[in-house]
Amino acid sequence: MAVSGFEGFEKRIELHFSGDDPATGKGLRRLDFALLEKVLHTVQCTVVSAVGNKHFDSYVLSESSLFVYPTKLIIKTCGTTQLLKSVRPLADHALTLGLTLCRCRYTRGSFIFPQAQPYPHTSFEQEIVYLEEHLPMNLSCKKASVMNSESSHKWHVFTACDVGLTVGKVSMHADDDLYMVEICMTELDPVLAKNFFRRFNDGKTGDSAGREMTIVTGIRDINKNALISDYAFDPCGYSMNGLDGARYSTVHVTPEDGFSYASFESSGSVYDCYKEGILEVSKKVVEIFRPRALSVSITTCGARYEGWRGVEWAIEPLGLRLTSCTSEEFLNSGRVVFQTFTTCRK
Repeated sequence: MAVSGFEGFEKRIELHFSGDDPATGKGLRRLDFALLEKVLHTVQCTVVSAVGNKHFDSYVLSESSLFVYPTKLIIKTCGTTQLLKSVRPLADHALTLGLTLCRCRYTRGSFIFPQAQPYPHTSFEQEIVYLEEHLPMNLSCKKASVMNSESSHKWHVFTACDVGLTVGKVSMHADDDLYMVEICMTELDPVLAKNFFRRFNDGKTGDSAGREMTIVTGIRDINKNALISDYAFDPCGYSMNGLDGARYSTVHVTPEDGFSYASFESSGSVYDCYKEGILEVSKKVVEIFRPRALSVSITTCGARYEGWRGVEWAIEPLGLRLTSCTSEEFLNSGRVVFQTFTTCRK
């Protein structure tokens, strides 16, 4: 907990691996849970809920989420966690399974309380230095960028990849038809934010209170096909992971007035009704929280896609206007489009 308030904006790291997997495609899912717990303790968070399907394992954390696929791992953490301290131990543990780290992507927004962040998250420059010092030497192709906006909110992106393992090998581009969208919202509607507070001494577990919040707030309707793993914190706060086949989604809420924040993230295929899907999802998410400001970051790994243009049309009828839009390419790590919105003022 930061002195001035809880930091809602998450840090996010995505790690991709290559190599032989002798255990019928399980890959990283064979990592012992005790090892994952040890890494998470280093980051300063714990597992509060877990569920899996035939494609991947999902963990709701005390500070956000962890997703483990056979050759991909995603961790996002909020608060004053030290996320980057997970990178080297995870790479080392993967080596014991015959898997080599071949691609890394680190992203985050602008912290609400940057002065409260511990090393190595005191600045983006420090994060870059830390990553360069702790990533394996084979990840030699690197790029760092701060994507600016008209507001104070910026999008920080660092990518690194092993060109020798990625260039010209189709097997290393299994995610080329995928997209990933991150919606970050601040200044939530105070009435709607109250839905993420628990009543004093309500006698419920975090799981049961979480299930209730999922239904009452409309989060259950974002993707009705998803298997939901949810958790409500005491006295307030909420996290949810959704599993829909090989696709994940996640929601995190810090509802306290003065530094309220909510995020939504999901993945999918650019070829599977992507445009209609992301527009409808964006609208549903914004309606649940009614923020005064938000950003939308869309990452496509390979295929060119222009559906991000429709996000503005989906969100503007809800009283928000587009204030900036920037786009940038990252070698072997995709294209990022970053858009910001603020409340329309009369």
